[in-house]
Amino acid sequence: MPSPRLAIVVSHPTQYYSPWFRWMAQNGGLSLRVFYLWDAGVTPKLDPRFGRTFAWDVDLLFGYEHEFVANTAKAPTTERFSGLQNPGLTRRLARWKPDAILLFGYAYRSHLHVLWWAWRTRTPVVFRGDSHVLGRTLATGLKGKAMRALFRRFASVTFVGEANRDYFLELGVPESRLFFAPHCVDRGLFDPELPVHRERADALRTHLRLTPDLRVVLFAGKLVPSKQPRALLDAFIASAPLNVVLIFVGDGEDKAALEARAATAGCMDRTVFFLPFSNQSEMPSRYLLASLFVLPSRGVYETWGLAVNEAMEMNVPCLVSDRVGCQRDLVTDGETGWVFPAEDTLALRATLERAMSDLSLRGKEIRAKAKARISLYRYDRATAGLQLALQSALAR
Repeated sequence: MPSPRLAIVVSHPTQYYSPWFRWMAQNGGLSLRVFYLWDAGVTPKLDPRFGRTFAWDVDLLFGYEHEFVANTAKAPTTERFSGLQNPGLTRRLARWKPDAILLFGYAYRSHLHVLWWAWRTRTPVVFRGDSHVLGRTLATGLKGKAMRALFRRFASVTFVGEANRDYFLELGVPESRLFFAPHCVDRGLFDPELPVHRERADALRTHLRLTPDLRVVLFAGKLVPSKQPRALLDAFIASAPLNVVLIFVGDGEDKAALEARAATAGCMDRTVFFLPFSNQSEMPSRYLLASLFVLPSRGVYETWGLAVNEAMEMNVPCLVSDRVGCQRDLVTDGETGWVFPAEDTLALRATLERAMSDLSLRGKEIRAKAKARISLYRYDRATAGLQLALQSALAR
């Protein structure tokens, strides 16, 4: 039997999904083509949260079939419903004749056009999203009814983790249509044994004048309020741990205020350091600096936190808030990492102190358990879950 023809519709190339598409094309037993609705990621664009223009510096397009569909939006973006308008998309899909569609998200005009076309042509749609309801409730009223009606129409749904699964169940998706296809990162890049990463990490340690006895607490990401970098900085300053430094990697609206706070506390470039935004190829060396990675987010948009996957792949245990979507799956408090209540900044300080103590006493044990946990979140398992979802969709 020929392989099913799977059309993948996704907003734009990303450093997280494009390597998975490549892996599936080479190992997944699928005939797939990716339809991109925008060229952000491979063409420099302004990221309003980072406050800078960039494109990812790893190749996101080789190794799998893909095409870009013209986006006619006046201001293309993924920040609003009308930011993705691709009137030629359904014609492209019809020309390729997929057996099924894997749709990433539903929040843009082009998504609704795809759904209308798929339902009209009786092409089954597999949905993939990673939302959760941690710290919030689902929409009610007409919007809530519309969402539930929408999700009942999908032939099958993949979920990335437990919090995401709960979200789909609350929307009324039957368990029989839910299939686990976890979030993963590119193990070929995030490999702690690659010499180039070690060399870059050593060079950065030398540049920052970090002696071998110093341990590093790392934050990497957008410096915005919802990720709580200020709470982490305050917790670190209050704790004043011996032989430990804090490094922020990234840019964003909070950066100037964070630098000012560190300077006022007398920590700037002594025990607290700020590195600019690092592109994808640079990130492994940043993780290799770290003894501990911290993601203290409280914003509901932290649907998963793939930086946690990256850190754990690099053998770095993580401290996260209970609002980070991956927490229940990847970070078990005191076992594979540490967890604190997102709204309790005093608890963040106490948990940071506990984490540093645990790393001194049983760091090898914790790292081994974190390594075993992240080994379950790889492309082979995500692809196996997608294949089951696709089989179910085609059988309906």
